[in-house]
Amino acid sequence: MTRIVVTGAAGRMGGRIITLISETDGLQVTGAVEMAGHPKLGDDAGYVAGCGDLGVKICDSLETALKNSDLLIDFTFPQVSLQNAAICARLGKAMVVGSTGFTPDERQQLAEFAHQTPIVFAPNMSVGVNVCFKLLKDLARTLGDGFDVEIVELHHNKKKDSPSGTAVRMGEVVAEALGRDYNQVANYHREGMCGERSQAEIGMQTVRGGDIVGEHTVYFIGMGERIELTHRAMSRDMFARGAIRAAGWLKGKSAGMYDMQDVLELK
Repeated sequence: MTRIVVTGAAGRMGGRIITLISETDGLQVTGAVEMAGHPKLGDDAGYVAGCGDLGVKICDSLETALKNSDLLIDFTFPQVSLQNAAICARLGKAMVVGSTGFTPDERQQLAEFAHQTPIVFAPNMSVGVNVCFKLLKDLARTLGDGFDVEIVELHHNKKKDSPSGTAVRMGEVVAEALGRDYNQVANYHREGMCGERSQAEIGMQTVRGGDIVGEHTVYFIGMGERIELTHRAMSRDMFARGAIRAAGWLKGKSAGMYDMQDVLELK
């Protein structure tokens, strides 16, 4: 049995993760954490999630929650995730990180904690999106430099980071496959007389509106033909299911930084 702590336990994502864990053989919710002062502190995590009482009270101390647990599933914000990773590293507890918006420096900090404990970190926990990463790598390698690459991502109007971590990772995957440095070739802005498109650049466009869960399209545009690879998220459950799959996979793993490509054996 893998014993799991969930952060953001009273939120939408935390609630779905708790519910899905309760429905999965071999996994058990043994801790639930919220920020200090949250009105749901002390309530049963299962009751708050809508899946029935689990006998697990929501608390504001991650260390307390981890005492009788094996790992943490964390969907919060980069700064909070790093604080939680420091605690997990010190206690030797595994961690699944689904937070988005990490800067390169913050990613490096997370990687340093992975020297002490196993961490699965991915900009998108969806199984489908991670299959798309694999397909993008293969497409880019096969098509080569003869196709222009453009990425368009759509999300709800409450999303704080832009472009999405998933879109950036898609760009990174394509750039790596083409032998380019993504940070040098990514183009986030075109306006006015900006000149002709360079052959090496990877365009990135962002759309925000309504309640769009998430949609990503990568265009490979050649002379007389175009290939489009699109992933559409219909609900947030796909992120929760991916995180739970990662949690089950982590059991018995040694310290290190892993991603969903490792979990799904796509490497």
